Amino acid sequence: MSDTTGEACPLPSPKKRGEQEAISTMLKAKRIAVVGMTPEPSRAGHYVPAFLRSRGREIVPVTPTYAEVDGLKSYPSLRDVPGHIDVVLVFRRPEYCAQIAEEAAAVHAGGLWLQSGIYSDEAKRIAEEAGMEFVQGRCMMVEMR
Repeated sequence: MSDTTGEACPLPSPKKRGEQEAISTMLKAKRIAVVGMTPEPSRAGHYVPAFLRSRGREIVPVTPTYAEVDGLKSYPSLRDVPGHIDVVLVFRRPEYCAQIAEEAAAVHAGGLWLQSGIYSDEAKRIAEEAGMEFVQGRCMMVEMR
């Protein structure tokens, strides 16, 4: 699959074998690091984490651009986040996903989720080699609903 990016949260599409287990596992995550979280309310990188927060998830913004997002302390990289990360949710273009996957593996995150419209074969390979759960091209908010 080629690398593409999108912003919207489309309706769920048919799931591949094994993907449902990864989705189910990651939807149970309590602590989610959101790479590319933004303070702009109209962007999925804002309203998806806000929705997850409203469902009791601890959200940890990861973006070097802001010291704080939505009242939460932001960290410049996954390596700077204190404590364990259950899932890394990514709102970045595909060309950045392999590096994010490497960081997620280095901090022993439980899973890597690339938001709707984001696909990276290299990130998938890195996540799978590290033993992380992996989902790409899906909206966590839509799947949780």
